[in-house]
This record gives sequence, C-alpha cells and structure tokens, in this order.
Amino acid sequence: MTSSAHGQSPAPGSDSGFGRFDAQEMTIVHRAFRRELRLLGEMIATVAPGDVKRAAVLTEHFTDLRAGLINHHHGEDELLWPPLLARVGLDREVVLRMETQHERVAETLTAVDALATHWAPTADAETRDHLVAALEEHRTVLVEHLDDEEAHLLPLAEQFLTAKEFGALGEHFVQNTPKTKLFKYFGMVMEEADKRERAILLGNLPAPIRLMWHVLGPPLYARTLRQVRATT
Repeated sequence: MTSSAHGQSPAPGSDSGFGRFDAQEMTIVHRAFRRELRLLGEMIATVAPGDVKRAAVLTEHFTDLRAGLINHHHGEDELLWPPLLARVGLDREVVLRMETQHERVAETLTAVDALATHWAPTADAETRDHLVAALEEHRTVLVEHLDDEEAHLLPLAEQFLTAKEFGALGEHFVQNTPKTKLFKYFGMVMEEADKRERAILLGNLPAPIRLMWHVLGPPLYARTLRQVRATT
C-alpha cells in the first residue's frame, strides 16, 4: 500500500513513535463480535414460542453486545479517524469509507434493537424470525466492515498513529464500560485467543485489573456462558 503523509505530520518510522505497535491486535476483539453475533442468531432461532425466560436472557445478551459495539465504534470515531484524516494524504478515502460503514452498522443495529425489544415480552415466533433475519443482515454489514478495516485501515493506523494514540482506544472502552460488564467483554475476547494473544491482552491491562481477572474473571465468564448458551 502506498500512502503520503500530511505535510505537517512527522514521517512514519521517525523518532515520533509512529509504526511501533501491531494494530492487528484489533482482530482479536473483532473475532469476538463475529462469533457472538453468529451464535446469538442461531440461539434465538431455536427459542420456542412463548419461552419468555429464554428470550429475556438472549435479549439481555444482545443489549450487552450492542453496548460493547457502540462503545468500540465511538472510540474509533473520536480517537482514530480525526488524526488519520489529518495524516494519511491519498488514503483519506479509506478512512471516509470506515465512517460511512459505521453509519450503516449503526442503522442495522438499531433495527435489531427495535425487534429484540418487541420480541422479549412475548417470545412470539413471527417476531423471532424477523429478529433472526435482522441480526443476520446486521452481522453481514458488520463483518464486511471489519474485514475492510483489518485489510486496509489497520495498516494505515500502524503507519500514521503512535502506540499511545492507538492504545487510547482500549482506555476509552474501559472508561465508558460499566465495571460490572468489563469481565464479560474481556471473557468474550479471551475465549478464542491463543497463548500469544492472551499474553497480549493481559499485558495491556493495569496490574490490579489483571489480578482481578485471574481471580474472578474465569468463573464469572463461565457463569455467563452457562446462562447465555444454556450449556453445563
């Protein structure tokens, strides 16, 4: 990929700190969204008509996924796009495309939210089926965006952002997430992480939070899995 930096920005690879991190770490987070939305659609499709207890569990899980995705995208809107637009030169189109995709993701997410709210109190079959279809449309739009971001935006982030600027995304997410939900989100991200990825994720946590995760995180997330996926 060829890019030209904005004239007022330090050159990538200089002593400014550009290009000294691996933005592809973001794919670990993206993996969790892809998986959870796929599983959610599959689970909702199997809910028996009238099973409002199960519908409530899955609707609450969707609400958490929705909040996590909105928080994640707000962080990118506020912290990634502005500095990148100021620096990437000829590759501005990539950043602008990400912004447009965020709008489409938000639209489909709103449609799912409306259907989930309508379905939860009755668990009726017709609304359930509409909800499953809306979830699939949302996931399709989101996955298209995530694929594009990983292929074209993250390399630009590595080239034109500093590690501190990119790391601010994680700080933004933590600061804007209810503390009672942090372990659930972290568990979702850790679930399919390999040994190297787990080390990266844990290494990015403050020491007290890392200790709390080791003590409390796994059993709390195991309980979440039992409730959401109805497994033993």
